[in-house]
Order: sequence, then C-alpha cells, then structure tokens
Amino acid sequence: MQTPPTLPPSTSSSQNSFEQHTIRWFEQVVLGLNLCPFAHKPARDNTIRFIVCDTHDEVMLLDAVLDEVELLADVPAKKYETTVMIVPYLLDDFYDYQFFLSEAERKLKQRHWKGIFQLASFHPNYCFAGTDPSDLSNFTNRSPYPIIHILRQESLNAILKEGATSEEIVERNMDMMNKLSSEDRSMLFPPPLPINNKS
Repeated sequence: MQTPPTLPPSTSSSQNSFEQHTIRWFEQVVLGLNLCPFAHKPARDNTIRFIVCDTHDEVMLLDAVLDEVELLADVPAKKYETTVMIVPYLLDDFYDYQFFLSEAERKLKQRHWKGIFQLASFHPNYCFAGTDPSDLSNFTNRSPYPIIHILRQESLNAILKEGATSEEIVERNMDMMNKLSSEDRSMLFPPPLPINNKS
C-alpha cells in the first residue's frame, strides 16, 4: 500500500496553525451551514485528510496534488475518503488559482483519473463567473486559504442520488449567504491568519 506523499518541509507550528484555522472554517461553515452535503459522512467517519502544502513553487504543488490523488486511488475510501489540501503560500490571486486548477484537471485527464476524482475549489477571493466580487453568494466557496479539495466521484454520485442536485445545492447555499447578517459573516469568515515566513 502506498504511503502518503512527502510534502515540502515546513515549520510545524505554522503548519498546525493553517490546518487548525481551516478545520475551524470547515466545521463552522461547511458543516455548520450545511453547504456541502458530501462532507458530513467523511467528517463523522474521520476519513478527511487535511494537509498543508507550503511550497512556494507551482510545479511542486502540482506534483503534490497528483501524488495525493495517487494516494487516494491506492487506499480504500474507509481510510481516506477525501483530501483537503491547504495552500497558504501560493495562488493568492483567484485567477492564478483558476489557471492552476485547469492545469491540474488536464493532468488528471492525462492520467485517466477524470471521472474518478474531482477537484473542488475554495479560495479567499472566490468569485463566480458573472458576479461582482462583493456579491454575497461568493462566500459559499470562500475559505481562509486557497484549497484544493480532492473528491471521489463515486462518492459524490452516491450522495446526489439520495438528495438534491448540484444546481439545487448551489442555489440553496447562495440564498443562505444572502440571509446571513453582517455580524454572522464577520464571525464565520474572519481574515486569513498572517503569514510571516513567506518568501
């Protein structure tokens, strides 16, 4: 069985801070507001793999994403259902992030993982196409740091068969964001932690 990929070296304290901040957002926003019905079962089963990839190089980040997909392909879902990859030092520009995701998706297709795994996107400056950055609906996909969420397509399909469609989930989430008070949004979406060792 394949062992987890080796990520670039990091300072343990900073790595823990990024991970803890992201987990708090995940628990309060993703689970707390029920934004993602796919997240509850792996959260209960403790099969979500949170990792921090603190490289400053996009090529190394792409390799880390592919290594992580390979790991998930090699282990059963009951061990690791999904991976939340936290990227604190790269892709702070949302359009750079989108370009990176497109390249990662292209690599998945080359390796015949398209339709087996899916990359979900979360970003501090997430903006849906055709919306203004200040539109409250964008908060549905806003996270403390750029995140690459690797999902098993089979698991997504099973959940969708039991409930709402993807389009209905998106619409419901957008409606919920518009109903939140400004105080709630400030509490649920605090600014990202400062990054002092960025180089």
